[in-house]
Amino acid sequence: MGKKLVIVESPTKARTIGGYLGDDYHVVASVGHIRDLAEPSELPAELKKGPFGKFGVDVEDGFTPYYVVNDNKKKTVTELKRALKDADELWLATDEDREGEAIAWHLLEVLKPKVPVHRMVFHEITKEAIEEAKANTRDLDIALVDAQETRRILDRLYGYDISPVLWRKVAPKLSAGRVQSAATRLVVDRERERLAFTSAEYWSIDARFEPADDAVDRVPFEAKLVRLDGKRVASGGDFDDSGQLSPKAVKAGAIALDGTRAEVLASALEAGPKAAVRSLETKPHTRRPAAPFTTSTLQQEASRKLRYSSRQTMSFAQSLYENGHITYMRTDSPTLSKQAVEAARSQAAALYGAETVPDAPRVYTGKSKGAQEAHEAIRPAGDVFERPSELKGTLTQGEFALYDLIWKRTVASQMADAKGSTATVTVGVAVAENNGSTDAEFTASGTVITFPGFLLAYEEGKDEKRGDADKANVSLPQLVENQQLGINEPQAKKHETSPPPRYTEASLTKRLEELGIGRPSTYSAIVSTIMDRGYVSKQGQALVPSWIAFSVVRLLEEHFAALVDYDFTAEMESDLDEIAAGKTDRSAWLKDFYFGSDNHPGLRGVVDNLGEIDARAINTIRIDDQISLRNGKYGPYLEVYDEKSEVDENGELKPRSVNIPDGMAPDELTPARAHELADAEPLEDRVVGLHPVTGKRVIAKNGRFGPYVQELPNEDEELPKGEKPRTASLFKTMDPATVDLDTAVALLDLPRTVGNDPESGDPITAQNGRYGPYLKKGSDTRTLPSEDAIFSIDLPGALEVLAQPKYGAKKASSSLKEFEADPVSGKPVKVKDGRFGPYVTDGETNATIPRGDSVEDITFERAIDLLAIKRAKGPAKKKKAPAKKAPAKKTAAKKPASKTAAAKKAVDPARSAAAKKAAETRKANAAKKAAEAAEAAAAAAE
Repeated sequence: MGKKLVIVESPTKARTIGGYLGDDYHVVASVGHIRDLAEPSELPAELKKGPFGKFGVDVEDGFTPYYVVNDNKKKTVTELKRALKDADELWLATDEDREGEAIAWHLLEVLKPKVPVHRMVFHEITKEAIEEAKANTRDLDIALVDAQETRRILDRLYGYDISPVLWRKVAPKLSAGRVQSAATRLVVDRERERLAFTSAEYWSIDARFEPADDAVDRVPFEAKLVRLDGKRVASGGDFDDSGQLSPKAVKAGAIALDGTRAEVLASALEAGPKAAVRSLETKPHTRRPAAPFTTSTLQQEASRKLRYSSRQTMSFAQSLYENGHITYMRTDSPTLSKQAVEAARSQAAALYGAETVPDAPRVYTGKSKGAQEAHEAIRPAGDVFERPSELKGTLTQGEFALYDLIWKRTVASQMADAKGSTATVTVGVAVAENNGSTDAEFTASGTVITFPGFLLAYEEGKDEKRGDADKANVSLPQLVENQQLGINEPQAKKHETSPPPRYTEASLTKRLEELGIGRPSTYSAIVSTIMDRGYVSKQGQALVPSWIAFSVVRLLEEHFAALVDYDFTAEMESDLDEIAAGKTDRSAWLKDFYFGSDNHPGLRGVVDNLGEIDARAINTIRIDDQISLRNGKYGPYLEVYDEKSEVDENGELKPRSVNIPDGMAPDELTPARAHELADAEPLEDRVVGLHPVTGKRVIAKNGRFGPYVQELPNEDEELPKGEKPRTASLFKTMDPATVDLDTAVALLDLPRTVGNDPESGDPITAQNGRYGPYLKKGSDTRTLPSEDAIFSIDLPGALEVLAQPKYGAKKASSSLKEFEADPVSGKPVKVKDGRFGPYVTDGETNATIPRGDSVEDITFERAIDLLAIKRAKGPAKKKKAPAKKAPAKKTAAKKPASKTAAAKKAVDPARSAAAKKAAETRKANAAKKAAEAAEAAAAAAE
């Protein structure tokens, strides 16, 4: 009798399930999807010119996709087919969401089983859950498959139609995506708000109030000035982003306290007027626990409390799930099963006391716009939760911290409210001002928790918000109305309003969920994608857009406005939900999206009617009338029109190019900072001296790509066609203002010949390259330790360096970690540090450790998972050499005459004349300096 073949997605999941199913079941992993939409280049020759040729999808025939088993999955498919031959049943146990359902469908399509097939689903991997899943199998849910397929086709159409526009008009290798583009736009929009933000200055006054010596409670307290003569004193939240009081604050009669008045009032308070308690107010305070985790809230909280990226969080959660410690980690439902509720309540009562558990269980419902198929929150697995202390030695540090967070949140969600009271005191004082008296009122609030409830287990983190600094919790003494108080240490404090905080991974995920963009299975991928594409980088926890992201978003907004509209993107997600529920036909929906409907022109209609896109305008961000930022081929730079600009032979002003510092965030490039950078550029090229061999002038200058030296041709010398003056970049330790002639000549003469190899006779040279300083002998190269070594290394030293093995071929490199033998290769598994970062290897297969994982957290199970995934992908494909372009096609690059004319009209005649005069003066000065340098060199020679 044959065994039952069970197919899951990952080796870890296979091992865990296999332990519960027993010897009658053979559990294997597909390692994710076994096939995907064909790339147009992968299509059979007869299909490349047909309807599938552009997208791998026939848009004319119901959007039929053409799937292929990729080369890196053919071995996996062969192994699965071999395993199926010996089985009498096939059990598909992939995840229960759309992606998992699609994997199961593709397995059926490719394997074509002739034995009974069972679809087995579960949301936690425990013995009880697996037994229940075995007893309650179901048919494949084709609606879920349709939803996944629709999303995949949708992304292919969107990316393949819009990305080429970005390549042509912004930069090569960029990509557009229906969700990633919306996410990038959110980050760029926030940076635009920060760029437009004008800070407002406002002042506050704090004072220390002390009860009299005979008071029952003599504890002093801090209070803040809130009203002057009955008018509210403005705080940070009363100002808008233009630096003015908001209309709401003006309507309420709020007054902005300036520094002069604040100092006067603080001095008057210091003179010792008496204050009195005018009112006391006490209100009950109640805090409810947060709901159990969904995918979104787990990523947010892990970011706030553990500083995990979304990718790290999902990597650890995946491992916890596949090893049977938590329920399925992709869900937007905060609901707990009856068994989970009982488990949480019983653990809360046992650990914190029966009084911390409410009489009735708490019930949570989802608030997100969309809903996916997994219908329980992320919680510890099983009917009895494993306490974190019980798993201390079995989990990695990263997994343990995340499990601890999930366990605490789940238990706290079923605990009683925290209760207490909030007391607010208002203190009045008459302050001498302008030969009169001003009535000033101070307030202070303090909350006292009398019953901590769920706070004994867990307290939810918070994102940064503007105005939080104005709020403070004060410990108040026992006071009564009209009680006299002394005033001590009054302080006038200056404040400035802050711009809207940048998104973090947590707050971006939260915003995407609020807008209905993305789903639990995609949040992590969205954030990772926009970072990997170079649209966004991280400064600490903040997400900062690149300048290239500004150009991409601008192009999409101006020419694909409907496709990057937040509401439209959210509606697409809702429509996919409808398809998943079986309420909408996938083909009809794709037809409306691509070809258009009464409400939307369709992707094809938008692309076909793009019109002319001005690439220069798209890649130009205006700073002020003189300076713009340009996204160029080699990165962003400033384009400056000022008195230092030159004028060409047609009388047109030529802008100067000025570098901007690496890592400068867009909101830091204010007009003042831009002018500072422009003014810092050297006004003229510095003549270093005359080359001792050629007699030509050698200058040092700052260029667009950094400082360099250049050998200038003589005034009467004309270089051969195609030949340019010799140039050489300065080392990082050199300054164009101080570099001497000997150094400049040595740089120009690079590469330096160190000597000849005594064995082969080949010359050995030292030189600088794209990846730093190196030695070269024939085709053999070795990295040098520093740029200075280019000049200092001698022949014996060079021979010693060349005798060492190349970095990637070192045999004796120490391992960071070592494990037992890999079950596939039978060779020991090691973690090593390579040229491009840490990786896992068994001596045959190398697998890079993903960004979300750290070396410390890599376990044996994770290591062999990475190796299995790498083997399944197969060797990397070699890039084909680009085809040479025919010279005749160069004529197509000519620009229309009308554009040149328009450019000429844009020149300011006054600015052009001033710049021409400045250029002439600069030329005369340079000639004078050159003559002086020549005289000095001649005198030195004598």
